[in-house]
Amino acid sequence: MNSSSTKNHKNDNKSLVDRVSAGDMRSVARAISKVEDVSRDASELMKQIFPLTGRGLVIGITGAPGAGKSSLVDKLAMYYRQQGERVGIVAVDPSSPFSGGAILGDRIRMQQLGLDPNVFIRSMATRGNLGGLARTTVDAVSILDAAGYGKIIIETVGVGQDEVEVVKAADVSVVVLVPGMGDDIQAIKAGIMEIGDIFVINKADREGVLSTEKELEALLSLAMREDFWHPPIVKTVATEGKGIEELAVAIESYREAHLKAIAPDSRRRAIARWRIVELLRERLVAQTLESEGASDLLDRLSSEVASRHRDPYSAVEEILRRSQ
Repeated sequence: MNSSSTKNHKNDNKSLVDRVSAGDMRSVARAISKVEDVSRDASELMKQIFPLTGRGLVIGITGAPGAGKSSLVDKLAMYYRQQGERVGIVAVDPSSPFSGGAILGDRIRMQQLGLDPNVFIRSMATRGNLGGLARTTVDAVSILDAAGYGKIIIETVGVGQDEVEVVKAADVSVVVLVPGMGDDIQAIKAGIMEIGDIFVINKADREGVLSTEKELEALLSLAMREDFWHPPIVKTVATEGKGIEELAVAIESYREAHLKAIAPDSRRRAIARWRIVELLRERLVAQTLESEGASDLLDRLSSEVASRHRDPYSAVEEILRRSQ
């Protein structure tokens, strides 16, 4: 890209950033599309967005499919709107570029939220590009933060690695469970349990809520956190709006506890490190694959690995040698 083109991109981004910081919803949508599509000037855009961030509270909500996360997110967003907050919602679906439509379809029923000019809802799905879903989601959250959304909720579809990475990047992580899923609690213990700041037992009007609560308490008692925070357990019936205020209070309690902590920035340092590594990984892969002759080399090595004439590890080593 020549210097004139680069200057034009910077000017375009400056104008876009100004409109984003003024809270213009169309500009927010356009900026998120740029980072989601990994457009050529996306990194320049984010360089200008970053200094405007750090004001909003990012709430990550995850849990097994069927736990009622969408209903919980909708009711929590409505609660925050009643408190006069502007709310951003990013729904993350790493499974398919098509299933994201189901999230949007679910949102259409929420007319009250969908038509509210102070609520911004975006569904994000993988698009088969080099950009990691977790990283582009965090960039989208930064854009919403810069646009003045005080509460930004990340809703994930499942409990896979992508979702864990996304929720790690939130200021507060909420894990949603439902009664009668004891085996599921054991199954997700390794990945999700350690990142949960607040645990919600949704559909708490169902049978088995007490046994689920006891099992969760037992699991949480085994882990001592570095920040000495004891994750609370909040019982909700999201479809009826029950327990939503209690959840909001728990979220605020966590925020206050960490603002008053001696070393409140340890989590932010960990998030910053993760973001740098993600960007570095993407940039290095892109540079390697865009280098001269890389495509032909990759085709040849792929054939050799597929025919078992070469292993993939030595193939990677050869690519790295050629790119040095």
